[in-house]
Amino acid sequence: MVELLISRGGIFWEAAAQSANGMIYTRGSSSDFDKYAKATEEPGWSWKNLQGYIKKNEKWLAPIDGHNATGQFDPSVHSITGVNAVSLAGFPQITNSRVLEVTEQSREEFPFNQDMNSGTLLGIGWVQFTINKGRRSSSATSYLSPEYVKRPNLDILVNTRVTRILPTVYVCSKPAFRMVEIVQKRTGVRRRLIASKEIILSAGAYGTPHILLSSGIGDASELKAVGVEPVHHISDVGKNLQEHPLVSSVWSINSNDTSIQYPRDPSFIAENLKQWTANHTGPLVLNGATHLIFSRLPNDSSILHLCGDPASGGNAPHFETILTMGLSMGSFTGHLAALVSIVASPTSRGNVTLKSSDPFVDPLINPGLLTSQFDKLTLREAVKTAMRFFAAPAWKDFVVGPLGGLADATTDKKLDKWIRQNAKAGDHPVGTAAMSPRNAKHGVVDPDLRLKNASGLRVVDASVLVSSELFDDL
Repeated sequence: MVELLISRGGIFWEAAAQSANGMIYTRGSSSDFDKYAKATEEPGWSWKNLQGYIKKNEKWLAPIDGHNATGQFDPSVHSITGVNAVSLAGFPQITNSRVLEVTEQSREEFPFNQDMNSGTLLGIGWVQFTINKGRRSSSATSYLSPEYVKRPNLDILVNTRVTRILPTVYVCSKPAFRMVEIVQKRTGVRRRLIASKEIILSAGAYGTPHILLSSGIGDASELKAVGVEPVHHISDVGKNLQEHPLVSSVWSINSNDTSIQYPRDPSFIAENLKQWTANHTGPLVLNGATHLIFSRLPNDSSILHLCGDPASGGNAPHFETILTMGLSMGSFTGHLAALVSIVASPTSRGNVTLKSSDPFVDPLINPGLLTSQFDKLTLREAVKTAMRFFAAPAWKDFVVGPLGGLADATTDKKLDKWIRQNAKAGDHPVGTAAMSPRNAKHGVVDPDLRLKNASGLRVVDASVLVSSELFDDL
């Protein structure tokens, strides 16, 4: 068994923002949401019907460096009236012009996409970030900013853990979950709060199933096996975990530009921190990523013939490539760039289960990475695509070559071995509290996100999302 590092983070906003994501803003393809709507038999999940909510969330801002962003995004698909800030990179990268050259030199494989958040992801486009004038923007900074924290109908408990969600009453043999048990430390007093209307659970694709299972909501036999008394049998809680497998290839480049050393050079950070502190400008406004590439396997691909097509539609990618400068470099030193290859439509599945009845014990997380043939073969093709990207004439005299084991991966067998040795979880877990049609026997929540066969509890986070081909199989 291979142990993986799994990222988990708790977020709150006080004097400064703390968050646990890469700030890349990607809505997904329109076909993803249209298939959610079809699979759940709820038209409200369609791409068209969700646009109003997306606009309520997004507040598009000009990049902090004031550069002319014409042609780098499509204003017609963005909102300036929402809450959560979205913007373009606020500092130029030395690779920008070369990337655009690739879209001209290899237009068939790497076409330019003016705005990937239009509902069509395919091609190369400028990365959009949840950045607010040089500072991180998130649900915490946007919805729990000082102006909202002061509201009289909002109380925030810090350093507090939800241990269980409990039923307050049964209606027609169905539980009504309106009680939350909380505690501030393992040996502390456990207090219970009762909601007058509903509880909304938003603990993420790992935290949500952990809380549900600890509450006795899950597969009854599995709960009994770890000493948890079953309260509400829903066998799919914690199942169907989907994660994006990725692998980073590191390349030596011919450049002395100091900005590409971020964030690996402490002296570079110290020198530029003064500028960022003064006006939130300079290279420290970057997260390292410059462009995204979303790609599909060719229609005549042997992989699709062998495994079928798990993507939601013709405008949905099979894999993604992220060009980064300064990030995902591992232990390599020198002037470097990285291409992060990611399977965007994985078919492997994992799960989240309880290790103990003690809610303070972390759950067992099995992301199931690369357990399907499709994922293994597609990640190989994604790496080959990344290599072709850097083989374009635009990178002549700039890209020297790959480092590490990739340099010696001259056959598919060697490449597969290198991928197995270096693959990681993409930190995009979904599906552990999946939604399904009303009255369906599978799934965890209904399309309105209410817990199945119960009342008083909704789940509102990425755990409700799952690749829609799952519904076709059940």
